[in-house]
Amino acid sequence: MTAVGASRANRAGAATDRGGATICLLAVGLVFVLVGLFGAALGAARTARQQARVAADFGALAGAGRALEGEAAACGTAGKLVGLNGARLSACRLDGMDVLVTAEVTVTPLPWLTRTATATSRAGPIRG
Repeated sequence: MTAVGASRANRAGAATDRGGATICLLAVGLVFVLVGLFGAALGAARTARQQARVAADFGALAGAGRALEGEAAACGTAGKLVGLNGARLSACRLDGMDVLVTAEVTVTPLPWLTRTATATSRAGPIRG
């Protein structure tokens, strides 16, 4: 085949190519991006839930140490420790000598998605 014949064959092959592989590649790329966003959002939600648990646990333990001084002192200390752990105290009450603390952490994994992770912990003296 001559150089002229080869160039005509290349042009004929190029005319039949409609870009189907490009569309498939873009679709696969979009699926990877969506799966990545979903994974990041799920990871952020799990981290927020764990942060709320830790804040509630520490708040309840700190509040239980001050339970003899009354609900105001116990919940004040619990709220301070919950705040230091990056959460917000949403509820605190004294149940006998036990302190019940509920902490909330707000997370925005995606710009249009805001969620609140909540955890409740109880701490008090050992019963035997």
